[in-house]
Amino acid sequence: MTRAAGSDSVSPLARMLAGIRAGEVALTSAAFAVLVIVIFADVVWRWTTGSGIFWAREVGVFANIVLTIIGIGLASSDGTHLRPRFFDRIFPASWDGALTRTQELLTALGFAALCWVAIGVVHETMTLEDRSIVLRWLIWPVQLVLPVAFFLGAVRHTIFGLVPALRPAERGEGDFEVPAK
Repeated sequence: MTRAAGSDSVSPLARMLAGIRAGEVALTSAAFAVLVIVIFADVVWRWTTGSGIFWAREVGVFANIVLTIIGIGLASSDGTHLRPRFFDRIFPASWDGALTRTQELLTALGFAALCWVAIGVVHETMTLEDRSIVLRWLIWPVQLVLPVAFFLGAVRHTIFGLVPALRPAERGEGDFEVPAK
């Protein structure tokens, strides 16, 4: 986390980003646990009885949706998201600061646009009262993860664009440390 200049306190924006990340970690961990438990139970049940749990795949899909969409934010917060790097050497190094800010603000704009579209999708699904095929659950509560994740992505990348010191260092494929035993 970044500390405010001339003080021992953590900046409010850094605290906010840490809080968003903690919420995302909790949500993805819970979704992953649901996914693993339900699919494992389905496999064991299928192996022992010859017939699976009828609702397991649908619950697994819902958990996977939450896990995947919220995982986008975690990748951004850790600097591990995928991005094309072929333009990196086209511009002079002196432009890096401005290009990084521009990249982050354009990413925030993209997330904001996705959030707007997702709100429309959720609203339509809510209005039509669409339900899942197997469980007959309303699907808009699961879809709510879309605008929330895109909104948080827009907030995060706006902060990264305005305060580059809070932006995580980008990590490539070979930049991961293996924990010592």
